Amino acid sequence: MIKLVECPRDAMQGIPDFIDTAIKAAYINQLLEVGFDTIDFGSFVSPKAIPQMRDTAEVLEMLDLHKAQSKLLAIVANVRGAEDALYFQEIDFLGFPLSVSETFQQRNTNASIADALRTVEAIQNLCEVKGKKQVVYLSMGFGNPYGDPYSPELIAEFVEKLSQLQIETVSLSDTIGVATPELITQLFEVQTQAFPQIEFGAHLHSRPESVGEKVWAGIKGGCRRFDGALMGFGGCPMAKDDLVGNMATELMIPALEQEGYDLGLNKSELQEAMKLAKFVFNS
Repeated sequence: MIKLVECPRDAMQGIPDFIDTAIKAAYINQLLEVGFDTIDFGSFVSPKAIPQMRDTAEVLEMLDLHKAQSKLLAIVANVRGAEDALYFQEIDFLGFPLSVSETFQQRNTNASIADALRTVEAIQNLCEVKGKKQVVYLSMGFGNPYGDPYSPELIAEFVEKLSQLQIETVSLSDTIGVATPELITQLFEVQTQAFPQIEFGAHLHSRPESVGEKVWAGIKGGCRRFDGALMGFGGCPMAKDDLVGNMATELMIPALEQEGYDLGLNKSELQEAMKLAKFVFNS
């Protein structure tokens, strides 16, 4: 079974011009009609850090969730954000960005890796009380541009720490688009075999021409959870100025279907979502 996570939050967050709240909600409502496993719809973070996401609570109130099968995921960067997100019963997952790069952890959440790990533990405790799940994104999971230490062994050390905290879902994140198919397969093979109790996801950034081979590499390594964004919009605004977009969902879908996976998506609603994406992102 393949889980597709659609990430309008990631697609929108770096856009400097504020997208009207009603437009955000209309777009996410259309995505809910498609049948994705999960929608990464917003974030509860400082509006000074990510101004585009300052209306996440208002967007949530405008979502039509009565018939939706998709689960909702919100990104948080600290305990306060987690507490804000957990106020809403509609949210199923809290996503936390934990970096294997000390430089990027400071840049992204203004905290050290040690502090971030303590935050992961605190959020995990809150999630257990509220009956929610935490998804930890290991950012810079395939390398970084800062010269910080990186190796597959380092990734395994981080996953071991998360396993001890009872984290059930870890998404390996190629924050700046440097992952090769060989490295993707290698990392997922090692992690899925060493930690069978953890669901591993792939949050990859890619040029359009490389989407298929990266999906196939992830499948070969044992990954069954993939993040994407329609038309490949987005990228982390905290990473670097030269952003590589998200994996284009409409390119991942045929790549996965060619591998024999039935994704159970409503293709007509997907086409409507594509049309709306062009409007939302002025493409």
